[in-house]
Amino acid sequence: MRFVLALALATLAVPPAALAASDKILDQREITALEAKAAQAAPKEQCFLYAELAHSMTALASQQLSEGDTAKASASLKAVQMYAEKIHMGVADDAKKLKNAEILMRHTAYQLKELLLGAPLEDRPTLESTLKQLEQVQAEMMLQVFKR
Repeated sequence: MRFVLALALATLAVPPAALAASDKILDQREITALEAKAAQAAPKEQCFLYAELAHSMTALASQQLSEGDTAKASASLKAVQMYAEKIHMGVADDAKKLKNAEILMRHTAYQLKELLLGAPLEDRPTLESTLKQLEQVQAEMMLQVFKR
C-alpha cells in the first residue's frame, strides 16, 4: 500500500512535459538532434536540455537491458553520466526551467533505482555509479531552486 501511494505521489510531482518525455524512447536521430540543440543552446537553457537527454538515455538503457544488450546499455549509461557532468558544470542561478530539470532528474534517478533492483550483478556497478552521480546533480539542482 505504501509503495502504491509513494508511486502515485511521485507521478503527480512530475510535470506533464516530463511525463510526455518519459513515454517515448528517442531514436538515435532524435538524440543527436537534441545533443546538437543542447550544445548550441544558451547556458541558461542547457541544464534542462541535458536533463532531457539524461532521462531519454536512461529509458533507452532500461530498454536495452530488458532486451539483454548489456554492452549498449552500458554505453547509454556512460552517456547519462556525461550529461550529468555537463549539468553539474553548468548549474546556474539563472537557468531556465531549473525546477522542471530538477524534477526530471529526480524521476530519472527513480527509474535508475528501479532498474538497479532487477539488474544482474555484473551490470550493477555502472548503474550504481550513474545513480550516485545523478543524485548528486539532482541535489545541487534542488539547492539552486531553493536558493532563488
